[in-house]
Amino acid sequence: MNSFIQGFLLGFAYVAPIGMQNIYVINSALVNKKAKAFAVAFITVFFDIALALTCFFGMGIVMEKIKILKLFILFIGSIVVIYIGIQLIKSDPQIDKEVDTSKSIPQIILACFLITWANPQALIDGSLLLGGFKASLPKDDASIFISGVCIASATWFISLTGIVSFFKGIIRKNHMKIINIFCGIIIIYYGLKLGYSFIVEIL
Repeated sequence: MNSFIQGFLLGFAYVAPIGMQNIYVINSALVNKKAKAFAVAFITVFFDIALALTCFFGMGIVMEKIKILKLFILFIGSIVVIYIGIQLIKSDPQIDKEVDTSKSIPQIILACFLITWANPQALIDGSLLLGGFKASLPKDDASIFISGVCIASATWFISLTGIVSFFKGIIRKNHMKIINIFCGIIIIYYGLKLGYSFIVEIL
């Protein structure tokens, strides 16, 4: 249960900061009917979980086999993740009302795919963060941990769509700022945990 909770919290902190995925989901909920807004949410969840699994098992397995790479990723990952957390706390999120959300379902699928998989920063951050944790976890805990991450992704995007759809017109920039500060603190904590795992490995 502890591994699941850790995975859920990390997954939540990883997907909740206001980036391209969230901007698209928020704007979709603001301008579309609920059925289409939730379709966007579920498609986003699918691609986000697929990316998380790829980063976790792909990079994680490589690091398990190559000890020096594991140490390198734990060290660099700790620094990068802490930096991401600090930048989130300092960030000034915006709602981009120019995002085109009037798309057919095939267009939405393509847009969600590109927003998730054609984002180099998401690929790098996911590999460092999730791959780093795969390398630092006991084998028996890995599946439980990533299950928490996946459920966090689904919970976040579906809840975000529901909340924005219900509270249309009163979503403000300061609400998103609070989300980013909260998530930044959690991500810094996990960055420190990666650093601790690096220290344990070299001692």
